Amino acid sequence: MKLTPKTKISALLSEHPYLTDWLAEYNPKFAGLKNPVLRATIGRMANLAKVAVMGEVPLADLLAAIAKRIREEGGAVEIDLGDAPATAEARRAVLKGIIRDLHAGTPMDQLKQRFAELIEDVSPSEIAQMEQQLIDEGMPQEEIKRLCDVHVEVFRESLDQQSVAELPPGHPVRTFMDENEALGQVATELETAVEGLCEPAKPGRLELAREPFAGLLDKLATIELHYLRKENQLFPFLEQAGISGPPQVMWGIHDEVRAELKQVRAALEAGEAQQFADMTRALLQKINDMIYKENNILFPMSLSVLSEEDWVRIRDGEGEIGFALVEPGGEWVPSGVGHGGDEELRQAAVTGALPLDTGLLSLERINLLLTHLPVEISYTDEDDIVRYYSATSERVFPRSPGVIGRKVEHCHPPKSVHMVKQILNSFRAGERDVAVFWIDFK
Repeated sequence: MKLTPKTKISALLSEHPYLTDWLAEYNPKFAGLKNPVLRATIGRMANLAKVAVMGEVPLADLLAAIAKRIREEGGAVEIDLGDAPATAEARRAVLKGIIRDLHAGTPMDQLKQRFAELIEDVSPSEIAQMEQQLIDEGMPQEEIKRLCDVHVEVFRESLDQQSVAELPPGHPVRTFMDENEALGQVATELETAVEGLCEPAKPGRLELAREPFAGLLDKLATIELHYLRKENQLFPFLEQAGISGPPQVMWGIHDEVRAELKQVRAALEAGEAQQFADMTRALLQKINDMIYKENNILFPMSLSVLSEEDWVRIRDGEGEIGFALVEPGGEWVPSGVGHGGDEELRQAAVTGALPLDTGLLSLERINLLLTHLPVEISYTDEDDIVRYYSATSERVFPRSPGVIGRKVEHCHPPKSVHMVKQILNSFRAGERDVAVFWIDFK
């Protein structure tokens, strides 16, 4: 066997399965290769050059170590580094140089040629790492966002050769990609309808088609749920993995789509046919570009850096936000991984915090929250026993620790006890769950 920078990790592990566990021991960052979903996705397109970048190890060292292990098992192997940069850092430096020249205005054809001479393909993770490093080094996020489309154009030829393997229904990435397919169909339908609106121009045509256009825009507007899940479920885990710049760039584009969608709706209401058509085309271009970036960069990169346990926690929070045009399946069953709540219990055991329905808080922080709310709180349990009151500095009604453990009716003057009992009885009977009343006091 010949080991080169272009050797696919899937082919390597297929021929030498024992390397799966060995690589995880060689570098903890390779532990994800033990995940069958990751092997089925990233393994198909990741070569040893990419794996070296993921592990932040010199490519030559990685190939030498793999060759040594294969020989220990009695296998025959040779190494051919070719013209690849000797280290992952050198490779990233060349790629970053291409991006910087792109920002400086170097013609696209020259950059594509330099890129082709450097490497046959590039991983989504490397694009994310490059953009993150450029941001860390002072390049404004707005500048990266402005030229993000051009970045993709530089790498499009290599990205088009890659694909995310079919994931089982229920995996968050499968849900995201199913949504992209459905949203893409709506975008195509809307684009076709817009083309027939102004060619040839006919007065009143927009008015006749207002309702169908509004229906398509309503469907397209569900992209808000897609973006919200990215921003609130996926991005936090990428940030924990050290990838914060690219998500922020994408979030900025989300906001542009949101604003342009409102403008398109306004143009439809105003009956401005040409303006509506032009703005709709621009909006659909931006949405389709984002779909491409997600499917070919964001999702493969996310699969390479997030663990199966991360994906479980991402999935556990999706339902609270909702889904765009599709419902997730339930076939994905993570192997040997508990739900996010299990992880929270482990964190609670380490930090001493209390696991709540949606997060962890220490007793100190819970107490601070309750005592700084701009209202007074008293809590009575199902046995009508006062268990808590908030210790605010300014009170309307006097409270002291002596009321804790006391029957709530005994905390009121005799003239109002009957009203307290009426309220409690109506709660128990299910007749109401809120009681509002005014008292003239001071």
